Amino acid sequence: MDPDLDPLDRQLLALLKVNARLPLARLARSLGCARSTAQLRLKSLEQRGVITGYTLSLARPEAGRRIHAIVLVAIDTQHEAAVIEALARRHEVDRIFTVSGRYDLCCMVSTESTQELDQLIDRMRGVKGVKETFSTLLLSSKLERPA
Repeated sequence: MDPDLDPLDRQLLALLKVNARLPLARLARSLGCARSTAQLRLKSLEQRGVITGYTLSLARPEAGRRIHAIVLVAIDTQHEAAVIEALARRHEVDRIFTVSGRYDLCCMVSTESTQELDQLIDRMRGVKGVKETFSTLLLSSKLERPA
């Protein structure tokens, strides 16, 4: 987080992380300041690039029925860009992180079934530059916070 943020800015960001759709009047009340102050702070955070956008989170009843997994991927480093590009084209791949240690990439994936997950992992292993994968299923979410 930006070290130039004062406590009021930090509180404002914390409130927005929980619910980015809070009305300005409620934000101001929670912060203990005037509505105009909250509005100016919000505008300043946007202009300084601290807040780069607001997201929409949809209720997805089918999400509970999907299979979610983490797939760790070891790659040949000279193929890193091509591997990431190939993996990013897969609709089942939700997020890709670079990681340290034995594996180079961490992919968050979701599929309709374990059979589809197995096929996805086979396809991932078939990407030129992928040396090895290790996967684990996510069973249940105990905590989810907005970024």
